[in-house]
This record gives sequence, structure tokens and C-alpha cells, in this order.
Amino acid sequence: MEEGHDLRDAARLRAVILRLGRSLRSIEVPGGLTPSEFSALAVVVTRGPLRPSELALLEHLNPTMLSRMLARLTQAGVVRREGDQRDGRAFLVAATAKGRRVHQRLRTERAMRLDAALRQLAAPERFLVLEALGGLERLVELLRGEPG
Repeated sequence: MEEGHDLRDAARLRAVILRLGRSLRSIEVPGGLTPSEFSALAVVVTRGPLRPSELALLEHLNPTMLSRMLARLTQAGVVRREGDQRDGRAFLVAATAKGRRVHQRLRTERAMRLDAALRQLAAPERFLVLEALGGLERLVELLRGEPG
């Protein structure tokens, strides 16, 4: 490994990221959605409208689970089916205005919680966390296989 860190540091980083993610996911999802349903809604809001097969691939869902989830999300009024202009036999999943509001409400709540926690850190700790953001964003790109 490169000088200055070893595999234990990578394991520690992974553990911290997982715990941070769990802490943020523990915030109650508005609209009675499950965390998995909210995750699918977030993909539709940020990348949609998209075909159900694309959503299944992005969310690692099998067709049966996806079908059930889409039924619940549609019933909750956060997504809707719309025709695919490129293929009249297919449909796309799109977020409704309510779905976009639910998504934004939870994103705002999570950001506020993070901001409150950041404000509790001593200034030097807060600086280090914020200074690391660029490197963490680049790590995400590398893990996704995105070119530098």
C-alpha cells in the first residue's frame, strides 16, 4: 500500500461511511414510505422518468419486488406511470409533485441533521471533515469507474 495508510484505514473509512449512512437513513421517511421505497423514489426524482427495468437495475431489485414497490409508490401518489414516447408498448416511471416534495423534505431534514452535528464539532474537526469532501467525492467517482 501507499505510504501513509494501510488496509485498516480503508476498513475504518468504510465502517464510518456505513454508520453515517445508517444514521441518516434512521430519520423517519415522510409519507409512510419504507427506506427502500424512498430510495427508489429518490432515483426516480433524480434520474427519471425511467423505465422500470432501469430502476430495477439501479436499485438491485428483482422484477417481482419492483412490481410490488411500484404499486405501493403509485398508491402513495409519489410516482405515476406515463407512456414511453420511444416505445408505445412500454411505460416510464415518473415522480409526481407529491413525490418530489416528499423527496425534498427528507433531503432537507437529513441536511439539517448533518448541519446540526457539524456545528457541534470543534472548529478544527469541522474544518477537517469539510476539507475531506472533495476527496470523498473523487472516491465515489473512482468506485463508480468514472474517469478522472
